[in-house]
Amino acid sequence: MESAAADLQDTASLTLKFEFNPKLGIDNPVLSLAEDHDPSDLRSLERPRFCLLSKEEGRSFGFHLQQELGRARHVVCRVEPGTSAQRQGLREGDRILGVNNHVVEHEDSEVIRRIQASGPRVLLTVWAQRVLDVARALQGNDALLCPILGPEVRPRLCHIVKDEGGFGFTVTHEHRGSFWLVLSTGGAAERAGVPPGARLLEVNGVSVEKFTHNQLSRKLWQSGEQVTLLVAGPEVEEKCRQLGMPLAAPLAEGWALPSKPRCLHLEKGPQGFGFVLREEKGLDGRLGQFLWEVDPGLPAERAGMQAGDRLLAVAGDSVEGLSHEEIVSRIRAQGSCVSLTVVDPEADRFFSMVRLSPLLFLESTEVRGSPQDTCSASLAEIKNPPVEDTAMPPVPVGSRQCFLYPGPGGGYGFRLSCVACGPCLFISQVTQGGSAAQAGLQRGDMILEVNGYPVGGETDLERLKQLAEAEPPLCLKLATRSPQGLEAWIPPGSGKRFR
Repeated sequence: MESAAADLQDTASLTLKFEFNPKLGIDNPVLSLAEDHDPSDLRSLERPRFCLLSKEEGRSFGFHLQQELGRARHVVCRVEPGTSAQRQGLREGDRILGVNNHVVEHEDSEVIRRIQASGPRVLLTVWAQRVLDVARALQGNDALLCPILGPEVRPRLCHIVKDEGGFGFTVTHEHRGSFWLVLSTGGAAERAGVPPGARLLEVNGVSVEKFTHNQLSRKLWQSGEQVTLLVAGPEVEEKCRQLGMPLAAPLAEGWALPSKPRCLHLEKGPQGFGFVLREEKGLDGRLGQFLWEVDPGLPAERAGMQAGDRLLAVAGDSVEGLSHEEIVSRIRAQGSCVSLTVVDPEADRFFSMVRLSPLLFLESTEVRGSPQDTCSASLAEIKNPPVEDTAMPPVPVGSRQCFLYPGPGGGYGFRLSCVACGPCLFISQVTQGGSAAQAGLQRGDMILEVNGYPVGGETDLERLKQLAEAEPPLCLKLATRSPQGLEAWIPPGSGKRFR
């Protein structure tokens, strides 16, 4: 370790003494190691560079990758002049260790897949190869080479719908481009997930970095009855400052978004899947792949497909940049079971406005879904609980109301189960730290009412479907069960994650 630090110090002193002669060229490998860094700042050699790239209409990010033979390493082999990649400092020979908030250094195919799924903006974590070798020897901790932001410590994309109190915030500022939000207690912004003391970064996909206060006020007024803000709380600002990481939109969590992508799982029937895929121009004028002629009663409709949906991914892999024929081949290659990620026209418009890919806001970080996550899956029914426990279910010992707001990605963070011969709907799992846990939901709670409507009898499954469509906040009246016999009513693995 001491040797590596000494080598690094020597590199700085050699760089200062060397004078570059353009006629002779550069043949000094020591200089090449540090030529783009301030030699007096050794910290610049101890952390990665972050390149936030924007894809211009009809163009690429402007760089090419090659994979090292026999290794899961992706190296930038060419940067096109005049492109976003060049302007943001991406260089030939850079190693890509991270894409958005994911470490991809040792993933064979994840780099390209995640870049494609990132849409018009992507944040790359990169190192020059020689700098990386020295930094790895110096630090001895790979986690520091590609830092990521944990849950709740990321920028937030918040959709705010104006109520009688307006948007529920006022704006303070120090100078051009620096704005902070002061929230009204219980107001629309607070309910939409805007954290206290949040810094405002974007309005409807437009950076406020160069806005004056009057320009920002005009932008908010033009938004009408609803607005989507990219914000960062104080702890997020501080964390990104420590890491040298930009407060970038591709890092954001979605809070109470009006639309989100849907993952459909189709199993081919005797009459096929029951839909047609066409390439045509979308509402924004861009070519895309759209789903039409969804046949009633066939697998596509049962999985939740709607005519006019835009196709985003097949089996979790983005179709961005693929031809119609290539996409058809990928669907056929899935055989009788196909997984498709889609958005409806409303969601398509929303994500185009904020200039982010819908694939960044799936419920899970893994685009690939399991059958339990399908739009067509129904609530699990436990038809045969143990005989000794069916005669007397656990007795509710009190009732209470809980108000829930969607968390990151739009979910509430709990699972429901249904018992056919007992109390119908109850909480079988609560995600630690999620919206449900924060609201006080507990495993075993029985649902009595949903948004003021009683739950019980044959309407339970219909009521469950309404949960996913209800406008936040979600109001649940719950009865707390006694712990005795609870395990018999919640078999391991039962239930469906509520989204």
